[in-house]
Amino acid sequence: MPVFDDYVINALMRDLVGHDRKPVSFLIYLWLAAGQARGDGAVRVSYQELAESVGVSKSSAQAAVRWLLRRKLITASSQSVTATPCYTVRSPWREAAQRLAGRGQ
Repeated sequence: MPVFDDYVINALMRDLVGHDRKPVSFLIYLWLAAGQARGDGAVRVSYQELAESVGVSKSSAQAAVRWLLRRKLITASSQSVTATPCYTVRSPWREAAQRLAGRGQ
């Protein structure tokens, strides 16, 4: 079972579900983070597979991915426009903490 930062549950969930009113975005973030933790990095998945795995419609999955990209919580790359994208989950709160720790040295 993947282990998530306390921030994901204590802050990100409240932010995405409560403030942004995008609960599907939170579910997809968790699903991608778990997939990334199980594998060797980026998760290659189609919108249809993602939707079926989370239990939502394909259009909901697409909207959620767009929102996560906009919020810079994930990055996506693909070899061509029609190729299945690879998603990498980001942790901006960790990245910010590392930058701050680097300044203090």
